[in-house]
Parts: sequence; structure tokens; C-alpha cells
Amino acid sequence: MTAGTFSNQVALVTGGSSGIGRATAIAFARQGARVVIASRTAERGEAVAREITEAGGTARYVACDVSRAHDVARLVSETVEAYGRLDYAFNNAGTLDGAFRMVADISEEEYDRALDNNLKSVWLCMRQEILQMLAQTPGGGAIVNTSSLNGLGGAAQASLYSAAKAGILAFTKTAAQEYATSGIRVNALVAGAFRTPMLEGVFHTASGGDPAGATQVEAQYQAMVPMRRIGTPEEAAAAVLWLCSDAASYVTGHSMIVDGGWSASLR
Repeated sequence: MTAGTFSNQVALVTGGSSGIGRATAIAFARQGARVVIASRTAERGEAVAREITEAGGTARYVACDVSRAHDVARLVSETVEAYGRLDYAFNNAGTLDGAFRMVADISEEEYDRALDNNLKSVWLCMRQEILQMLAQTPGGGAIVNTSSLNGLGGAAQASLYSAAKAGILAFTKTAAQEYATSGIRVNALVAGAFRTPMLEGVFHTASGGDPAGATQVEAQYQAMVPMRRIGTPEEAAAAVLWLCSDAASYVTGHSMIVDGGWSASLR
């Protein structure tokens, strides 16, 4: 890997062990950033860090449950201890807790777990990241939060996920206004369908575990996308890196929809 747009800068990626997070961590490293990968799955997270370092980049893995304040504080602290500061943060960790459930069938425990993992977690990360970006010299940085098309209007049997992703957009837009004069930009990736383990899990569950059915569900997804294909994690990562780059220096509070045109007829 060689130095590039993010040479010697420090990037933190949560949910960095697979999917869009993994692709983004690798992309940052290829552009010269020193990367911290956070996830709950140590084996996969360490594998991504090892993949980066073996290719000549700089990366380390930190085990973290981003729904826990203590873990998040430790994550940011270890990032700064290792690399001296924090320039970019991609808050991407998320789960499908509470998916495939009708609103009236959701338990309070399921509600708490889903919102903790998909919304509270992003707030906890933003809080610690912003405090660090305010305190460091020189100050400032860029934050990108992963939202979803579901957060733009809701989706049947995905109310908890949709509510969390809508909340992320509200947090993003509010923080962008509050810290604009402090040199901190905050934007959101509004993701459509990307070929990730999470989406593969959706296909599997929606089909009742039948491989042929999963293929049919995937075909239905593709048919709703004007580009007639599911995006790659690398395409999502490219959008994240642009939002963090100097090319987006006047962009904050933005919800960047990257969905192959899926939602174009609805907005």
C-alpha cells in the first residue's frame, strides 16, 4: 500500500470486520491512513487488520461493543494512544435485531436491544469522537454515519431498524450544525442494497433458509434497482472516503444516498 489522499491520517471504522466496514478500512489504508478496526468479532476483525498490514498498510484491531459507553470510550482512547489523534470516523456497526417482526409483535426487550445496537451505539461513538476532535491540536475531523434507505420512510417488518436509521440521520444533521464552526464535518451514508453478510442474511431469512428461495429474493431486490444489480462494498467505501476527503470540505449535514437509483422515483 502507498501513501495517498489520507497519508498519515487516522481513521476509525466500527463494524470493520466485514462488509462495507471492511471495504472502507482497506480503502482508507490504501490511501495511506492509519486505521483502527472495531468490532465484536475478534477473529474477523484481526483478520482484516492483518490483511492490511501484510499489504504494507498500518492497522490495528480493537474489540468493542459499541452499544456500551465504556467500550466506546476505551476504543477512542486506544486509538489516540496508538496514533496520537483521530481524523476520521466511520460509524458503521449495526445489526438486524428485531427484523422480520410486525410492530405489535415486538417485545420491549427486542426494542431495547435493536435501538441500543443501531442508534444508541452511533450516538455513543459520535460523542467520544467529537470530544476527541475538539480537544486535539489541530482540531477538527470528519465523521460519517451509516444509515439506510429504510431510514428515509420505513419498511414493513423492519420498524426497529428503520427507526434507528432515521434517528441516525437526525443525529447526523444536528451534530453537523452544532460543530460546523469547530472544523468537524458530519455526514451520513444512506445505503441501498450492498453485497454484505448482513444482506445475505436477509435473503436467507426471507426465504426461510431455502437456497433457491434466497436466490429468488435476491432477484427481486435487483429488479427494484434501476442499475439491476446489488452494489459492492467497495462502491460504498468510495462514497465514505469522498465524504471524509478535502474534496468534500464544504459538505456537512448531508445524507448521501448510494443505492443504484432504487429510491430515485420516491424522492
